[in-house]
Amino acid sequence: MTEKITRINPENMHETPGYHHITVVEAGRTAYLSGQCPLDMDGDVVGRGSPEKQADQVAANALAALAAVNAGPHDVVRSVIYVKSDHGPVLTSVWARLNASGLGPAFTTASTLLGVAQLGYPGQIVEVDLTVALPD
Repeated sequence: MTEKITRINPENMHETPGYHHITVVEAGRTAYLSGQCPLDMDGDVVGRGSPEKQADQVAANALAALAAVNAGPHDVVRSVIYVKSDHGPVLTSVWARLNASGLGPAFTTASTLLGVAQLGYPGQIVEVDLTVALPD
């Protein structure tokens, strides 16, 4: 884990299901990843109708993007997960699937999970937006 990142859960705030309320980053370089979508190498949406399969593809794409800037999941300082659903169990299943993936440590930081009405590609259910404190 990058030493310039501190994650905090204040004692006078509610407990979280794994993320931290606050992430502090000492001065340094950052990377802002575009929303990672469930697209394969051909640009096709994978796992149509399956939030879990889309979460797997999003995690794989995000890990590749992180590797391209010599970073890993522990270097993520902010995440936003978008799920095209207003059904609590669907949002929960995507959260659980992403946390169980190789990208899981990224979601121990300041994280937000949102149910939304629409995402950019037809058939898309999941997207992840990450901010990264680049290692020295």
